[in-house]
Amino acid sequence: MKYYIVIPAHNEEAFLEKTLSSLSEQTLLPKKVIIVNDNSTDNTEAIIDTYCEGYGFYQKLNTSSSKEHLPGSKVINAFRKGLALLDDDYDFIVKLDADLILPKNYFESIASVFNENKNIGLAGGFVYELDSNNEWVLNHPMNKKHVRGAFKAYTKTCFKSIGGLKNAMGWDTIDELLTQYHGFEIATLDELKVKHLRPTGKAYNAKAKLMQGEAMYAMDYGFWLTLIASFKMALKQKNPKTLYHNMKGYFKAKKTQHQKMVSPEEGKFIRSLRWKGIRKKIIG
Repeated sequence: MKYYIVIPAHNEEAFLEKTLSSLSEQTLLPKKVIIVNDNSTDNTEAIIDTYCEGYGFYQKLNTSSSKEHLPGSKVINAFRKGLALLDDDYDFIVKLDADLILPKNYFESIASVFNENKNIGLAGGFVYELDSNNEWVLNHPMNKKHVRGAFKAYTKTCFKSIGGLKNAMGWDTIDELLTQYHGFEIATLDELKVKHLRPTGKAYNAKAKLMQGEAMYAMDYGFWLTLIASFKMALKQKNPKTLYHNMKGYFKAKKTQHQKMVSPEEGKFIRSLRWKGIRKKIIG
């Protein structure tokens, strides 16, 4: 199978070389990799240039955006700019972060999953991060059917059906909800252990506090689902302020009539899907 990758990269000199090295050693190599150098002020571009010179499938795109690292907008803006350089001659497309080490068979395994089951539209492995004992341990705060935003792989038909990636906080949740809305399945592969070199969210701007609640409003969760999801998030993070900030963000979005990311029909499906999942966990 043929696949394309887009890698948004902003000041990634500490991690990018390891990511590109692991990508260059894949047992199934990509057809093309667009590395979007997004306003970097460190040695990121030099690293990109080295790999572009050494491998024919790498291509650099220099672009400028805000220096603020807000979840969603900055990275998806960069992704979309890279995507614009690609044609439609691919079987699946990947949004990849610049701070990962992939197992050598990562994309061969992803391709096999897509090949074997045409109903699967989105697939990925699992994130492992270094703990206090310097050991790689699983870090997966959501359900096991969730593919982390760091390495999303979509079949072309699924990607086109969901309208690509939304330029907003919550893009890596709404994509999965819309994947299911359009009748596709999501596959997660336990054996694909991806090493994440930078702990999740460490570079995010302080303005991001309210954005999770705003995203839940934009995904048309409604009050009760937002409250339940925020409460669970606060418990997992062991931070009561998360609940407060999420709900504050939700009510702010409601007051200002923040634009929804979904149609009324999609919103109805999303709420039904979420309540079904809650009932399943309660009943067992």
